[in-house]
Amino acid sequence: MATLLTGFFATLFISCGDFLEEYSQDTDYVRTWKDLDELLIGDCYLPVEASHYLSYTSNVGSWIHLLGDEVQESQTGYTTQYASGDYRANSFGYFTWQQRVGQNESYTDYYTENGTWTKIYYCINVANNILSSVNDVPCVTEVEQQGVHKVKGEAHFLRAYYYFWLANLYGKPYNAATAETDLCVPLKTSDVVEDKKFTRQTVAEVYRQVLADLSAAESELKQVKTPKLSIYRADSTACHLLQSRVYLYMQQWDKASLYAKKVMAAHPALTNLNTATGKFLVKDNAENIFSMGGNDVHRIFNYICQSYSVSKELYDAYSSNDLRKSQWYWKKGQFIGPVRVTVNNLYTSYDATNGSYYERAYSENGQQEEVSGQFLMRSAEAYLNEAEAEAYLGHDEEARRVLNLLRANRFSASSNNEVTASGAELITSIRNERRRELALEGHRWFDLRRYMVCGVQPESHAITHEWTYYSSHTSTTMIERRRFVLEANDDAYTLPIPQEVLNFNTGMPNNARPWREYTVVQ
Repeated sequence: MATLLTGFFATLFISCGDFLEEYSQDTDYVRTWKDLDELLIGDCYLPVEASHYLSYTSNVGSWIHLLGDEVQESQTGYTTQYASGDYRANSFGYFTWQQRVGQNESYTDYYTENGTWTKIYYCINVANNILSSVNDVPCVTEVEQQGVHKVKGEAHFLRAYYYFWLANLYGKPYNAATAETDLCVPLKTSDVVEDKKFTRQTVAEVYRQVLADLSAAESELKQVKTPKLSIYRADSTACHLLQSRVYLYMQQWDKASLYAKKVMAAHPALTNLNTATGKFLVKDNAENIFSMGGNDVHRIFNYICQSYSVSKELYDAYSSNDLRKSQWYWKKGQFIGPVRVTVNNLYTSYDATNGSYYERAYSENGQQEEVSGQFLMRSAEAYLNEAEAEAYLGHDEEARRVLNLLRANRFSASSNNEVTASGAELITSIRNERRRELALEGHRWFDLRRYMVCGVQPESHAITHEWTYYSSHTSTTMIERRRFVLEANDDAYTLPIPQEVLNFNTGMPNNARPWREYTVVQ
């Protein structure tokens, strides 16, 4: 009979640096695959509350960081106590690309930096324990065999997803020429307790682990005969989409295209915005393949002072006949925000004329939107992955064909929306389409990183953010506005290792980041 160490779940959050340690204060006996499935749902998948932890409470900064040039500071609208919430205070170091991302705006202290790191490693540890225990549960009947395949497949998929995510926050973008020496994050794939300081593996080592987990997940999940019950559980199609994404980042274009084709064959759905004019990022959107956790983006983009706004650069990237511009965003004066979904009607519904002062996607009960702003997979990404990979391979006709299939569902039917470009111009068109289509879904920062090292058409540009100092955290009176610039190919495209982790793991090297200067603009 297998045993699973579960005491560590309650105590892992207490630890700062020993993020890979397990704790066995008590034991729980796992008797069937159903016990592991419950553990998978409750502790390995990120529920709404966990996403809330990741993106809002103490580490909203890392989420703001992921938006890159999709976000700007808003100096317009009303001011409320809500506007001065922790999300702004904790995001300064990330938003302005400080050497220490926990840096507070007065340069006198630091906020916690390891919230996201600790939570993700917590989930990895759960996956490790599940995979260690699953082979010891009964696997005789058809139901038991199917259950074991499902649990193993999902655990491998999640561990791959988490390591891939960590690699693209704390490791350099994958470059085949340097991946064997570029430092990434610590790897641990067993449930064995080890009393040691951890070191960082290389980018290549972490990617190899990600691919190994995805291969194992694919093998297990393709044997599951019953359809998944919701978008909140992974299946073989979700696995193929993540494989396509990973190979795209690794610049293995043929494999990125191969797995994108598998996704499009199994899940070709695209929502036509000419006919489907309701809210787009909802649970029952036909494009959805997988989602994990809730979505806090609309709590951060509010028509209030000291808030954040969708960047004008992003908004202007949509042409007037692009239905995404009118259906996915709303604008009042200089403020631009994403259209919201009211969860339980505690606040007023969306009103494009009068703005959205009190309307939010978050309720007093802690509810959030139905699909994630960080861990969401849609069929549209497969079309974009296929188009980009084929363009890099020089297969312009196929790249245009797939790209135009997507665009036909996004632009006004009466407009001429087909892309006819080729070569370098086509690659640029695909990258721009990816920016518009996957905006605010956690892709942009990772895309900007990988474009820097792309062997076909490398690209990088500077990003400018401004930070306004107010007379108080509930005031609209501006004292000074400072401009910070992330330069092209800047070292700050890679996050530093959290200081709490470095303090515990003595000798672990950090990522180089320049001291960030600023200019006063007002």
